[in-house]
Amino acid sequence: MQTIAPLWLWATFSAIVLVSLFVDFVVLKKQGAHVIGVKEALNWSLIWIGLSFAFNGLLWWAVKDSTGSVALANSKSLEFLTGYLIEKSLAVDNVFVFLLIFTYFAVPPAYQKRVLMIGIIGAIVLRTVMILVGGWLLAEFHWILYVFGGFLVLTGIKMCGQRARSRTWMATRHSSFCARSCRSANTTTERNSGPSRTARRSPRRCLW
Repeated sequence: MQTIAPLWLWATFSAIVLVSLFVDFVVLKKQGAHVIGVKEALNWSLIWIGLSFAFNGLLWWAVKDSTGSVALANSKSLEFLTGYLIEKSLAVDNVFVFLLIFTYFAVPPAYQKRVLMIGIIGAIVLRTVMILVGGWLLAEFHWILYVFGGFLVLTGIKMCGQRARSRTWMATRHSSFCARSCRSANTTTERNSGPSRTARRSPRRCLW
């Protein structure tokens, strides 16, 4: 892979990602389960945004130092900032998806952050797989793009219909195919086990 960024910048980027995950999964875990207020959420948002802008500044300096071109450094840092702002804007719709999932499975507010962090790890893994597989499929079979688009449209229509029938939907959420499949494999339970991610359900421990 060709890159104008020096190797140490890639190492720094990887270290920042790993440290950020460590802070979320290990350091902040000591706080225990609690409801996150607006002030706490805002403070952490400002910290992560500030870190991103600091890295953008480091990117500018690294490109300028390695190429000697201020114009190229300005261009690449602007590309990073543009991509970051676009992704940040697109991430807003994820909030509604999170709320939908939390409501669907009746996740208590105190445990929503923990569920969200598990979902983030799953999203990172699945997104990596989907990007690699999806990129190959689109390169080999361009028409499959319309299949993906149709699937998104049908999913959106279904979600809108479910929202309109929210009471019936909430009453029957445990009868969905996914929920029934997990229960039949004896891997989930509807019992709230508190801070623990699992609960004892004979003859094994299950996710709740």
